[in-house]
Amino acid sequence: MPIQWFPGHMASARKKAAEAMAMTDVVIEVTDARLPEASSNPMIGELRRFRNRPCLKLLNKSDLADPEVTRAWMDFYNAQPGVRAVAVSAKNPAEVARIPGLCRQLAPHRDDGVKPLRMMIMGIPNVGKSTLMNALLKRKVAKVGDEPAVTKHQQTLDLGPGMTLTDTPGMMWPKIDHDADGYMLAASHAIGRNAVIDEEVAAFLGAILLARYAGRLAARYRVEPAALAAMDGPALIEEVGRRRGCLVRGGGLDLEKAALILLQDYRDGALGRISLETPATRARMIADAQAAVRAAAAQEGAEPAGEDEGGDCSGDGGGD
Repeated sequence: MPIQWFPGHMASARKKAAEAMAMTDVVIEVTDARLPEASSNPMIGELRRFRNRPCLKLLNKSDLADPEVTRAWMDFYNAQPGVRAVAVSAKNPAEVARIPGLCRQLAPHRDDGVKPLRMMIMGIPNVGKSTLMNALLKRKVAKVGDEPAVTKHQQTLDLGPGMTLTDTPGMMWPKIDHDADGYMLAASHAIGRNAVIDEEVAAFLGAILLARYAGRLAARYRVEPAALAAMDGPALIEEVGRRRGCLVRGGGLDLEKAALILLQDYRDGALGRISLETPATRARMIADAQAAVRAAAAQEGAEPAGEDEGGDCSGDGGGD
């Protein structure tokens, strides 16, 4: 089932962010390092490109992501004009402390001491914007929670001499084009639970883990690698349920509980450092989607085959 989630307050948040963009020097876009493109709101790119604003793209939660994959993503983004990509953990003060200096490098015209450097933090829900904001200001100014869409209002605060920082609510976009993006976002808890079916999300996550991180699953749930090789996503959920004793009355498996265990283990980093997409898998997904669109268009444009006009034997030209 495709996943879509666009709460009403996000439409007004987008309008206010567009207005604030006009008075911003650098956009700090926070993404989830485990799924940098899936967690990048295309509207943010549209807004900053329209205003020609440079972007400091933060791959947050990098302590939970596969470091080799994160390096590949940093190379990918740093090749783009007007973009500087950095892997960070908003919980690491030393990494957070680098951010204002990096923003100054992207806006050297604000290094004259005349006007303040104006920065704006943007991103989808639950990627760590509020944690980052509090760390930058070294005090609690934004509510932090393990649920998406905690921040609902935009605010601008002073960040030391000659710097201001605007915090924006997490913004999704009206339509998620690729089903896989919706599932990756849901697995990483960027989408409200009322919009998803946990078992479907866990099955999607399980398929990725089986393909790329089977060794982590074997260690965490004490399953033989050979057994994992024969599993798909739903079968993995069942195995987690058996290993964790997720039973309902009568002895059957509580698959919802098992699915939540798998999801939480991924979200907490209990399975190790995992990335759900790479630049290569992203490129393949986009190419497959484009090929599907072309095939569908070709199918719509094809005319139904007609009858063979010369093969009708019912005519009266064979008289005696």
